[in-house]
Amino acid sequence: MSTKEQRLGLGSVIATGVGLIVATSCLLSIGQGASAIGTTFVISMALACAFNILTALSICELNALMPNISGGMAQFTLASCGPVFTIVTNMGGFLCCQVILGSSEASMFGNTLSQVLPSIPISGAMYSIALIVLLCILNLRGVDMFAKIQNFVAYGLIISLIVLGILGVVKINPSAVVEQPSVLSSEMGDIFSLLGLSFFLFIGVEFIVPIAPEVKNSRRVVPLGMVLSLVIILVMQILITFGFKNYTAWNELSQSTIPHVLYGTALLGKAGTVWMSVVSILAVVSSVNTIMFGIPQLCYGMAKIDLLPKFFMRKNSRGNPYVALLIVTIALCAINATGLSSSEKLVFLINIGCVFWIFCYVMVHIDVIILRFRMPKAPRTFKLPLGILIPIIGVAGNLYMIWNIAPDARNRIIIFGIFGGVSLFLAVYAFFWVKFRMKKPFFKPFAIKDVMAMDTDLYQIRHYPLLAKKFHIEATPDVVAVSAETNTGTRPDLD
Repeated sequence: MSTKEQRLGLGSVIATGVGLIVATSCLLSIGQGASAIGTTFVISMALACAFNILTALSICELNALMPNISGGMAQFTLASCGPVFTIVTNMGGFLCCQVILGSSEASMFGNTLSQVLPSIPISGAMYSIALIVLLCILNLRGVDMFAKIQNFVAYGLIISLIVLGILGVVKINPSAVVEQPSVLSSEMGDIFSLLGLSFFLFIGVEFIVPIAPEVKNSRRVVPLGMVLSLVIILVMQILITFGFKNYTAWNELSQSTIPHVLYGTALLGKAGTVWMSVVSILAVVSSVNTIMFGIPQLCYGMAKIDLLPKFFMRKNSRGNPYVALLIVTIALCAINATGLSSSEKLVFLINIGCVFWIFCYVMVHIDVIILRFRMPKAPRTFKLPLGILIPIIGVAGNLYMIWNIAPDARNRIIIFGIFGGVSLFLAVYAFFWVKFRMKKPFFKPFAIKDVMAMDTDLYQIRHYPLLAKKFHIEATPDVVAVSAETNTGTRPDLD
């Protein structure tokens, strides 16, 4: 493939961002937020969108400093805060979080089918588990059918929701309009209390970073694509919120696990039911498939830099790192087997996942601040304006969203307890792993050149030849070239 053919434009970047962020569980969050305070929920959404834009810009600077790496955000934190923080942040903020949110997505799939097809005696949990197992099989076989259509699904979903939102705003079906107040609460305390829920509507924009090497003029296009993805999603969600107000009673909206189908039915009758059901099912398949593909890749990248056991690098004959995939499949099935059928359970699960993910975003901003002080003159093709002011504002905003993750104080305490318990478990794992396997200082950062060297396949071949052969790692000419650029000869002692 020629270089020209490999170059991606702004449209592809936006499609990637939108496709990974938008999911049917986002529509559940919109319904819960809007039913709580009315259309003033759009203020919460706008604030959460702004804080996520700040996070996106910080990620762009880190990517500019350490380009072409794998393993999610792990390498950034390893170079700024050392291995213990890296393990806790990435395993909690991405691995645990995505398992939790993937479970809620799969549950939405089951809830949609069980309510749209009530005559079939199959529970929502069974539909969800069947989807998870099917996607696991497809990923094990290397089938990328869903990956190929994700951009199509993303644009189809966004266009559908924008059109349906506009139809609801203009009251295309006057006979079905619900007369109810637009605003249930205009108190800033109530609006701010929903920032944590609103945050979930915009997470995932960092998954644009892996395609940055293929983007033409990535220094400008990647940050712009991230920002535009978030703004487009915000516009869509505002339209849907006002559409909900016109066609769904607030009390019914708060109880529904498929508010988009409820809205589509009220707006367009049977046609709306079918339209929203098909679109939402495709979106769920896309989202869960992305999670089931992304987590094994993340574990593979962390194993390459010795933060996870090397067996996570094991691949099957089709080149898929399958160990993490099987673990994720079992976890998703186990969570869905508990029966996530109510809106309260789903929102609670989403809030738990959000706390982990927001904490990871806090560490992204801290990485930027630390590396600014440690390496102020290092070349960066993208650099945040105003010094460290943007990361500081981002940290403060994200911590505030964690504190207000749920309006109910009792639920917040339970969520914080789960977050603290999982983080403590991960910290204990990190302590023993770093002390006895890595034999490195707990909080001493690695040199950036060493982190980038460790991330290459050639490093694994040179320093773990038997494992590299066993895991089918080969040094292609491209790998050798990249390894030379990142100075593979210099490395920390991991043996």
